[in-house]
Amino acid sequence: MAGGWSRDGAVQDQIDSSVDDAVAAARSRLVGGKSLLHCEECGEEIPEARRMAVPGVRLCIHCQNEIDNSRAKQHLFNRRASKDSQLR
Repeated sequence: MAGGWSRDGAVQDQIDSSVDDAVAAARSRLVGGKSLLHCEECGEEIPEARRMAVPGVRLCIHCQNEIDNSRAKQHLFNRRASKDSQLR
């Protein structure tokens, strides 16, 4: 059910598009190839279990967590579906 000037299914289209964008962003961050023995950021040795579990790993767990946390802070709300962006 749509309201106002929007057509039926418009909200679901926004949700689907947001999910597609998130999946594409996650896939773009995947790496492949041979895993590094030492972290690119801090130089610490990457444990063998992590190298085997994540093909192409380039960062230790600590550095990867820092990067993931900084990305999470940047994406606090969905711009596509926020009312502020629709009013502009």
